[in-house]
Amino acid sequence: MIRLEDVTLFVRSAALGSFSRAAREVNLLPGQVSAAIQRLERELDRRLFARSTRSLRLTAEGEKYLPYAQEMLALMQAGADSLQSHEDALSGELKIALPSDIGRNILLPLITDFCRDHPALSVRLSLSDQISDVFRDPVDIAIRYGKLDDSSYVALPLAEDNRRVMVASPAYLDQHGRPEKLEDLAQHHCLPFVMGGHVYDKWSFPQEGMRRQITVKSRLLCDDAEVARRWAIAGMGIAYKSWIDVCGDIQQGRLEIVLPQLPGESTPLHLICPHRKQFSAAIRALHGVLRTHLRAITAQL
Repeated sequence: MIRLEDVTLFVRSAALGSFSRAAREVNLLPGQVSAAIQRLERELDRRLFARSTRSLRLTAEGEKYLPYAQEMLALMQAGADSLQSHEDALSGELKIALPSDIGRNILLPLITDFCRDHPALSVRLSLSDQISDVFRDPVDIAIRYGKLDDSSYVALPLAEDNRRVMVASPAYLDQHGRPEKLEDLAQHHCLPFVMGGHVYDKWSFPQEGMRRQITVKSRLLCDDAEVARRWAIAGMGIAYKSWIDVCGDIQQGRLEIVLPQLPGESTPLHLICPHRKQFSAAIRALHGVLRTHLRAITAQL
């Protein structure tokens, strides 16, 4: 039988990249953490970590298992929170950093309803496409796209199956033609994203187990992802956007998928926090609300 404490140590070891660091968090010996991971591996009959004297990294099986382990822990805590009495209603202040497009158009209504359901809770939102530093910036949690390289914080999956799609308005495609292959993008106006002064004009696509990269051109640039979506709707070019950001526009006919037979780059969405001990009841409850809604959206992809 899988032990919950072993799963917890697995998740923290993966985040910190070290059995020793995970052990220090919970006042255990490194050998006790190693034994817990070995126990979990025996139960799963899979090797979760590739170990060496200098490094610790997840195996392919470990990477696959990690989001399920994280969700398992979140659900267990949410279940415990649900047993709290009415007197333990969610309260305090919650500071959240959100990306601009999904923040305004997808998450804001959900967070508004969440605040309405929990009147003792105060929320402060920061909407920006600049990456928040959850250790330095005045935020409790941040919502981030993409694969996470920094293992020093805790991340809970919100939409791990999300991908990018190329989109343009039907009017633009009627006027300029519909690309039939990636090379055709060279003849089109594209709408790359700008962040930190850098133009992200190299679009990547997974093909046959490899990554193919195309450099696009544009005369319109902005550091706000929502503006790129609005330009695409206005017929100004082709955008490469998260499915979550544009699925409503596609369903309403404002945008059309370009090269629908070509899968876009994986861009999972996570809720991140500096440390698991900072996952308050409010954060866990909000995570559950957001994850349920966002998984329903990505199920349509």
